[in-house]
Amino acid sequence: MPYPIRLPIGSPAPLESIHHPTHTTWELEMHHGVDNRINHEFIDEVFLKALDLVERDWRSSTSEVGAPGALIIVGQKSQQKFFSNGLDYEGISKGPGFFTNYFDVWIRRLIDFPMPIIAAINGHCFAAAFVLALACDYRVMTSGKAWCCLNELEVGAPLRPSVATLLNYKFPSPKIVRDATLDARRFTPQELHALGVIDVLADGGTDGLAEAKAPRAKTGVYGLMRTDMMKDVFNATKLDERRILAVDAAALARRQLDL
Repeated sequence: MPYPIRLPIGSPAPLESIHHPTHTTWELEMHHGVDNRINHEFIDEVFLKALDLVERDWRSSTSEVGAPGALIIVGQKSQQKFFSNGLDYEGISKGPGFFTNYFDVWIRRLIDFPMPIIAAINGHCFAAAFVLALACDYRVMTSGKAWCCLNELEVGAPLRPSVATLLNYKFPSPKIVRDATLDARRFTPQELHALGVIDVLADGGTDGLAEAKAPRAKTGVYGLMRTDMMKDVFNATKLDERRILAVDAAALARRQLDL
């Protein structure tokens, strides 16, 4: 399979590129506009297809149940400012079912992907992008000026059950979950590294982490084990959509209080 592969295939303005930098590593580089906003097209036509292409290439390399392999997800390397700025709220609001039919499907696919996934956070990482990074197995982050933040509180967006479950699984304590969600705290790379959320601070690349973890996929059970360990998160992605917006909650409270 010739690399790089640019998606959508044939598009004059591709949103993501697949690279194969070493025999055992693949890299998805996001370059959706200035800050890699996430919407229907980006998930369905680009990201999920990229995961399928990587897995197909990986499985075709062996007749065994598995082979060494690791996947790196990185923001546009030519600017090194944004890993991703989260959801394209204007785009996803144009049609129903985004979270049930796209977002949760995306998280589920990351969980059952058959090889280690490393998020190379090379810039600011906000909201859904932070969720993407947390859904990965390992996180490498620049030591420079960059924040990770779940700012849903500030934009009035309730958490998905899948996201809330993921945060409780990945963050080291209820206090950090509280700070991240109910305070919308902006974490520096150094703070997250001290908490164990970031595995490595490195300015460029993954500091050899992807190559070191690639042999873990050889036995073919990596994705199965991850799915078992993250069963609560995986199952939460299948829950019916619950969209109680702030305006709805306020209206209900006013009725109950006779206001």
